[in-house]
Amino acid sequence: MNQYDPIILTLILLVPIAGAILVALLPDRGKLPNWIALLTSLLTFAFTLHLPAHFITGQPGFQFEIDRLWIVNPAIYYHVGVDGLSMWLVVLTGLLAPIGVVASWNAIQSRRKIFYSLFLVQQTAIFGVFMALDLMLYYGFWELSLVPMAVLIAMYGRKNGPKTALKFFLFTFIPSAPLLVAILWLYARTGTFNFVELQYHIASGILPAGALSWVALAFLFAFAVKVPLFPLHGWLSDTFADAPVAMAMIVAGKMGLYSMLRFHVGLFPRQARYEAPVLIALAVIGILYGACMALAQRDFWRLLAFGALSHFGLVILAIYGLTVTGWNGAVYQILSLGVVEGAVFLLLAVLEQRYGTSEIAAYGGVAARLPRTATYFVIATLTMIGLPLLGNFVGEFTILSTTFTQVSRGWAIAAAVSVILSASYMLWLVQRVFYGTESTLATTPAADLRFGELAILTPLAVLMLVMGVAPTLWLHSIESGVHPPPPPRAVASTHNLRTPSVPSLAVPKIGTTEVQLAKIAPEVQR
Repeated sequence: MNQYDPIILTLILLVPIAGAILVALLPDRGKLPNWIALLTSLLTFAFTLHLPAHFITGQPGFQFEIDRLWIVNPAIYYHVGVDGLSMWLVVLTGLLAPIGVVASWNAIQSRRKIFYSLFLVQQTAIFGVFMALDLMLYYGFWELSLVPMAVLIAMYGRKNGPKTALKFFLFTFIPSAPLLVAILWLYARTGTFNFVELQYHIASGILPAGALSWVALAFLFAFAVKVPLFPLHGWLSDTFADAPVAMAMIVAGKMGLYSMLRFHVGLFPRQARYEAPVLIALAVIGILYGACMALAQRDFWRLLAFGALSHFGLVILAIYGLTVTGWNGAVYQILSLGVVEGAVFLLLAVLEQRYGTSEIAAYGGVAARLPRTATYFVIATLTMIGLPLLGNFVGEFTILSTTFTQVSRGWAIAAAVSVILSASYMLWLVQRVFYGTESTLATTPAADLRFGELAILTPLAVLMLVMGVAPTLWLHSIESGVHPPPPPRAVASTHNLRTPSVPSLAVPKIGTTEVQLAKIAPEVQR
């Protein structure tokens, strides 16, 4: 075991907080907060790379795990760990942080201390969501992620910050109330917030099925708003249009999609199967609605928001198809979307900083003056629309083919239409902004990509290609993550459960089928 393995997750959580404190204490002079935030995010990203470098593929359960009693009553543990499902999302979050700093380098001209301090606090919150294995610890990080985002939208909103911040906060905070009640109900019935132990008890059948359905629905509602799932997307387009680029980049999709797979399907497989037909239908409607709405947008941030809604719907379709292959494709698509959207966010931020507008109609012929920007934007666009040999193709093909063969041919065909629509709105955006008749705005002198921007975009472009031609570098470890860890040997004595010890049984896979549950039931009865 590597000497850093026992503390690496704690380091990943604490380094951004330490950077935030340092930014807050030092004077707001020149670019000092920018540099501290950049160095902090790069150091944190370097720590996240320790995880895949020392991850043991095929080993069951969570790795780099830390489980320490934090609060005695109620029994809340500092319990963190990662598996193939969460590890790459931690790495992705670490990768997006320096991109966010670079995207904000010239955009944020005032109160830099506040901006970068809250930005780094947000990083810790997102890392915590992906690492936490104690539900109260998870809930704490989940709520913490809302506050910096809302404050920064209100302070730095590009058009209507306070109103957008209030809408974002209410949309995402109100569903968290039933989530908290559901978590407390589980603790009252089992005496534990531990994710693995809760899997064990829910699978055993000792909890009342009727109440458990409402608990599962509370979890699902909170996550569906956070993704967002159609028709709960009312906050998304305004947030993309108003939020600082660094915040919009990291808030969209990842936490909600991960939580759906880990804490809804993973904890409540029977309920997820009952709810799956409705969720699949809403996902496909969201895929088509988002793509059609993107075609009608005249602001590139809103176009990106509705395009994201369409892409998120495809991932939800894979999650609630309840197949292992579909889950592999879903997680891979989340990672690929994170990479390509990070590049697109940075490139659009460059355009807005250079020309002072996000209105698509104002552009035209920009490629003649910004050839490097145009080149990288075309690469990102081809990746986003799923061109073979680029990252998104692997996830989209896996999801659509699995849905067609194992879930529903009709839904798969309907979802596949989004591939054509995605190509339509993204290629239209490229043509309208970079090519065609040169607009008056395009004649304004503007600098092409600078060294720092190139230093970020070049590795991202290479990563898009590598993810398209060598997906097994990620898929082997992801596949091990869609199976939950085995139950603890002595649940009753581990975290002082108030319920009787449950007979030993195999914890079902995420998305357990009725056949698997039928096999488990006799063991519980014995």
